[in-house]
Amino acid sequence: MELKHIDITRLTVSSLNMRGTRKSCDIANILPSVRARGVLVPLIVREMVASGSAVSEAGSAAVEHVPAYEILAGKRRFHAALAVAEESGGIEDLPCAVIEPGDDTAALEASLIENVARLDPDEMTRCETFTRLVGEGRDVEGIAQTFGLTALQVKRTLALGNLIPRLRNLYRADGIDAVSLRHLTMASKAKQKEWLALHNDERATAPTGAWLKSWLFGGASIPASAALFDPADYKIEIIADLFGNEAYFARSDAFWTLQMAQVENRAAQYRDAGWGEVVVLSKGQTFHTWEHSACSKAKGGRVYIAIGHRGDVTFHEGYVTAKEARRLEMGDALEKVVRPEVSSTLNAYIDLHRHAAVRAKLVEDTALSLRVMVAHAITGSGLWTVRIEGQKAPSDAVAESVEGCLSESLFDARRRAVLALLGLDAETATVTGSDANGQGICGLVRRLIAMDDGDVMRVLAVVMGETLDVSTGLIELLGEHMGIAMADVWRADDALLDAVRDREVMGHVLAEVAGEKVAAENASATTKVQRGIVRDCLTGTNGRIKRDSWVPRWMVFPASAYTTRGGVGSAERGQRMARTEDSGTPEIPETVAGSLDREALPHAA
Repeated sequence: MELKHIDITRLTVSSLNMRGTRKSCDIANILPSVRARGVLVPLIVREMVASGSAVSEAGSAAVEHVPAYEILAGKRRFHAALAVAEESGGIEDLPCAVIEPGDDTAALEASLIENVARLDPDEMTRCETFTRLVGEGRDVEGIAQTFGLTALQVKRTLALGNLIPRLRNLYRADGIDAVSLRHLTMASKAKQKEWLALHNDERATAPTGAWLKSWLFGGASIPASAALFDPADYKIEIIADLFGNEAYFARSDAFWTLQMAQVENRAAQYRDAGWGEVVVLSKGQTFHTWEHSACSKAKGGRVYIAIGHRGDVTFHEGYVTAKEARRLEMGDALEKVVRPEVSSTLNAYIDLHRHAAVRAKLVEDTALSLRVMVAHAITGSGLWTVRIEGQKAPSDAVAESVEGCLSESLFDARRRAVLALLGLDAETATVTGSDANGQGICGLVRRLIAMDDGDVMRVLAVVMGETLDVSTGLIELLGEHMGIAMADVWRADDALLDAVRDREVMGHVLAEVAGEKVAAENASATTKVQRGIVRDCLTGTNGRIKRDSWVPRWMVFPASAYTTRGGVGSAERGQRMARTEDSGTPEIPETVAGSLDREALPHAA
């Protein structure tokens, strides 16, 4: 018996198949599995006897014989694969156990045994079994022979062993699709844990499918077949995809360095061969043939080199633009292309050395480095992505409460002062992302160079405030370190009280605001009634003594909860920060805060 993968077009159902040769068969229960995972169990087939010898059109040389096979067992898997191929436009070759040609009785017996006795384990169980066998010294070929599988199927199954246990359990529980799971077999353990953390985070979206492959490889996954160079000649890591027909570069940056060097070499070869102009298109820019016309080298035709985002490179020889082609038809000659003074390789050499010289000097000038960094934080760059905290609120009431609070008024006053320093309109929404006079990062750096250190620090402080991420441990750390007293800047309002719906929590709040006696007297009252008493105490109405400066436990620094049920984000982040501090993480030096001239900062009226 020989095990191999066979093109589905070379297979047909045998008349000896115990399920018959009729096209109709029930595949409903196996179609989802085949659609998601492909055909896992080999079909039992035998080679069909050719009816005659084919010859070429010339009648002399024999055409290479391409064997066809008849399916003795596996008709339903075959028809399910046909259905998937029709849906998706194709399917990978099917695993087949090819038995030796023999009498029909033996073939019928094989069909009967396979269909009656087969009971497949799930993929993960099979993987764990194969892994144990490998640990005991069995090789892939031996395992394949024992279990009636191809070597490729065994390798694919063993690849699932690269997954951490939590991913395997997630797959068993149908928590992850097969395609995404197979992509994760190419990931390191650390990357798998990173993906699982995204999957378990309700606020995040874990990448799946093709998006997952791009995520794993830090952008577009680049197949090894796209390389213009031989990867074997370079120390560049390639990861094989056992579930596909490709291997991929583990580091796209290493690939692009080598690939672009090859593109430049090929362009130089074209120029040396007499092509007047070689145009290397920007990465991802498509060469449209309908916008160009064919033109020979002698008449001024160019070579266009198109580079795809996945590393593929296409060379289009002998083209001019459609407009230039019309000029040629009218008898006009094309202008002779003047070769640039320096090549792209020389330009890169020049740029890299100048860059090295500038940054070596920049690290010695901390004041200038600070200004350049602030400019990057405001405008961003090709390497900096800056986002402003949007302070998205779940309701209009919460949004209005935050917008009207004292803290926002103080911050807005400082923002307006910084906008004035930068020569921007005071009504500009944010300092971050602004561009004074449309001069970009260079214009901003020039303006910052002209400022004294105090003004630069004022700009930096506002930009940091605008880009400070909400709902993070950093808020807890900074709030505690700066000793923020929420009672100085916040007062309870209806937006807060109306959001408290839990009866137990409202009871605790009532006890804090009105006292234990009032809380006990109204323990059986509805949440609405208790809320009303709290509101009366905070405002001093309806005969209640006014309670000033009350702040709920969730909002103070450090924060805490009223119950042991959890779910209080500020309290949980504070606890994590406390555990980190206990583990030996150094505190923020007092000199950091002391170095800022707080008195010089603008104050709100």
